[in-house]
Amino acid sequence: MLHDLLAAEPVGSYCLRLHFDDGRSGVVDFSPYLERGGVFERWKDHAEFLAFRIDPELKNLVWPGDLDLAPETLYAAATGEPLPDWCEPYPSSS
Repeated sequence: MLHDLLAAEPVGSYCLRLHFDDGRSGVVDFSPYLERGGVFERWKDHAEFLAFRIDPELKNLVWPGDLDLAPETLYAAATGEPLPDWCEPYPSSS
């Protein structure tokens, strides 16, 4: 089941507290994405990372330049719930 993202606020350098429509929330550390490079390279400019918003239609996090993360990935990272089998795992910080 997919859950809509209702709110997000910065709580650390590359951490956001995410709030979902089922009342659950959690902090997600996005710093592992920096190691992936590519489209995430721009986040090395911290202001670019902080330029996120919640898409009013999709109810997920989006950034300028058509960068977004799947809502099921965000929910799993914030709550510790397992991802569906068809999803790509959230990058670990190890």
